[in-house]
Order: sequence, then C-alpha cells, then structure tokens
Amino acid sequence: MSLVQPEMRPHYPDYATAPTQHHFSPYADNGGSVVAIAGDDFVVIGADTRLSAGFSIYTRDQNKLFRLSDTTVLGCSGCWCDTLTLTRILTARMQMYQQEHNKVMTTPACAQMLSTMLYYKRFFPYYISNILVGLDNEGKGCVYSYDPIGHCEKATYRAGGSAGALLQPLLDNQIGLKNMQNVGDSKLSLERALAVLKDVFISAAERDIFTGDSILINVITKDGIQDYSFQLRKD
Repeated sequence: MSLVQPEMRPHYPDYATAPTQHHFSPYADNGGSVVAIAGDDFVVIGADTRLSAGFSIYTRDQNKLFRLSDTTVLGCSGCWCDTLTLTRILTARMQMYQQEHNKVMTTPACAQMLSTMLYYKRFFPYYISNILVGLDNEGKGCVYSYDPIGHCEKATYRAGGSAGALLQPLLDNQIGLKNMQNVGDSKLSLERALAVLKDVFISAAERDIFTGDSILINVITKDGIQDYSFQLRKD
C-alpha cells in the first residue's frame, strides 16, 4: 500500500515515458530537373543549375551535365554525392574501355553499361534521376531514361528530376503531339526543340522551388557538342 496520496504523486507528461526513436537517412535530395529532346540528327539536353536542400540553396551555378564522350552526355539530378560517385566510376570505366579496345564507347553501349552499374547497386541504389543522351550508330538522336535500379527505356524525349512530373505532360503535348489535331508536318527541328526546352524550364521555375536560376543546354550533332545557357528566375 502506497504511503503517498494520489494527489501528491508527481505528474509526468506522456512523452517522458514514450520510447525515444532515432531516424537516420543516408540520402539527401538536392533537387534539380533534366530535360532531353531528340531529333533525326541531333539531341538536346538541359539541366538547371540550382543545388539546394529543403529551403536552403547551396549554389546557383552547378553544372549537372557530364560529357562522357564527343557524342554522349549524362544529365543527373538528385543526391549530389551519389551523382559525383556515379559519374566518376562511369568515366573511369569508359576510359578503361577505350584503352582496351582502342575506340570510344558508343552511346547505346554506354547506356547499357549505365543500366548494369545501377542494377549492381540495386540493394542500396544511387538516389539520382539519370537521363543519358547522344547519337546512335546511325547518327540519330536518342534519349535513355532510368529508374533508380537500372531499368532503361529509350525514347525521343524525357523529363526527370524534381519537376519531372510537371514537365513530362508538357513534352507529351508539344513534342509527342498527344491529343493534338491538324498538326501538319511532325518533323522536329533543332530550333523548335530548343524553344520547347526553354519554355518547359520557365514553367518549372514557376512551380518548383528546387528548379531555377539558369539552365545549361548541350546540343549534340555529328559536328560535336555546343553549349548554351539561359537565365531563369532566381527567387
């Protein structure tokens, strides 16, 4: 029998007796968006330059496009430390291939190698949205998109990253001509692809706080890779 009266016992809040929970996440999402559009003899890829975490902006001038060869470019968005690790390993394996076979790896071969590398890490995947673009063996533009564990899909246009869900429907309409009538000539020109690329990024900057500042664009043709930049809103 307790000698202390019930009204004299100390009162403890409920959270004092609850078990303490600790949470750890090895991933960080640093935002960013990537868009790629392929034509008959060219391919364009663009990525914004904002690197952020939550409501903090780390830098406004980060290039997220990585040149793997004269005809192949990889665009990455997501966890930046995973991006640096993946691109470093991918570049090293391409150099090993060139030294062993005395030729540069083609874009389809590089796409397959990237898929294998992502699947190898399937139990602890890279937290990245990858889009690989280039010219195929026939000189036509091609776009390869991936999920985190390496599933690869070849397409003519693709959007990925933090604003990917916003941009893909716009590309379906403007490039894929979905639900369009009386479209006439559907052949895509380089000027049209660049104009749509800029428009979709302007739209993304209005709705996604992780996409902004400016975009860097690479245009890949048989003559090489050309660089362009375009300013976006910075707030």
